[in-house]
Amino acid sequence: MSRIGKKPVPMPKGVSASVSGQTVEVKGPKGTRSFTGTDDVTITIEEDAIKVTPRGTSKRARQQWGMSRSMIENLVTGVTTGFKKELEINGVGYRAQMQGNVLKLALGYSHDVDFEVPAGVTVTAPKLTEIVVEGIDQQLVGQVAANIREWRGPEPYKGKGIKYKGEFIFRKEGKKK
Repeated sequence: MSRIGKKPVPMPKGVSASVSGQTVEVKGPKGTRSFTGTDDVTITIEEDAIKVTPRGTSKRARQQWGMSRSMIENLVTGVTTGFKKELEINGVGYRAQMQGNVLKLALGYSHDVDFEVPAGVTVTAPKLTEIVVEGIDQQLVGQVAANIREWRGPEPYKGKGIKYKGEFIFRKEGKKK
């Protein structure tokens, strides 16, 4: 039995959901999101909660049970509070600033990096060394943050580069004479 799958997904006030076939559509104050489940699970709405149950006892049905419930919970979280990833920039001369829909990054290259922000995500740079990525789609927020971090990942000797806030960078000792 899936411990995660057994729990119904509660719907807070201001959130409405509708199920048509295997597709769940959730509407909230921040927008609308939908998820299409596989044929291995049954999705129903019962008393301000969305319930997912498996159709059988096969291994695939049990796998899809917990995963579908987690995906639906992420839809509800996205339309109510949204998702947020914070990045920090470390290094002399490394900085970030927003210009319209483009994030300009100075990362020690001979040129500035222009990162075009995709639709569905908002990127802000409250300080020169901080980047905040926000949106209602958890996968898209995480992917955009990973794409920004990819330009200059943190290195282990001085810790220079772009890292997630709170991330621990394993430091190495330099060469000795």
